[in-house]
Amino acid sequence: MEGVDKALEGIDSLDILVNNAAAQPAGPIETDTPESFDHLFAVNVRAPYFLIQRAPLNDGGRVINVSSVATRMANPTQTSFAMTKGALETMSRTLAHQFGPRGITVNVVAPGATRTADNGQVFTSELTTAIATLTAHQRLGTADDIADVVAFLASDDARWVTGQVLDASGGLFLGPPAQGVQ
Repeated sequence: MEGVDKALEGIDSLDILVNNAAAQPAGPIETDTPESFDHLFAVNVRAPYFLIQRAPLNDGGRVINVSSVATRMANPTQTSFAMTKGALETMSRTLAHQFGPRGITVNVVAPGATRTADNGQVFTSELTTAIATLTAHQRLGTADDIADVVAFLASDDARWVTGQVLDASGGLFLGPPAQGVQ
C-alpha cells in the first residue's frame, strides 16, 4: 500500500477525507478483462478502504466517498464499475455505524453525468443532449454541482447525516421528460 502511505505522509490528523478517485468503466462483461477488473477494484474500492483504515481521523471528522448513479441503474457498459461503487456504498454504511461513537460521519455522494475539465471531450453534443433529456434539470452536472454537495457533507450542518447516499444527478431517470412545464 505504498500509494496510500505516500498520500498520508506527513499528515498527523485529518478532519475531512474525501475519496474521489475513480478508474473509468472497463466495458461490458464480454470485453472486460481480469486486469481491467482488478484495476477498477484497486482504484475504486481498495484505495479508499485502506486510506480510511490508515487515515488519522479526528473525532467529529467526516469521510465522504464519491460513488455513482451507476449503482442504481442497469448499464451493461458499466457492470464492473457499478460493482465497485456498490462496494464503496456498502463500506460507507458499515463504517458510518462503526465510527459513529467517535462522532465521525461517513457518507456517499453519487453523481450522475458530470462534465469536468478532464472528461469534457467524452460529452459530444449528441451525448450531452441525450443525457440532459433524462434529468429533471435538463442538463449535465458540473464539478461545482458535486463539490457543493461534498462541501455540505463536510460541514457541521451535516453532523447528523451519516451512512447515507446523496444522489447528486440532477434527477437522472426520475421519470419521462416533463412536457409543457415552464
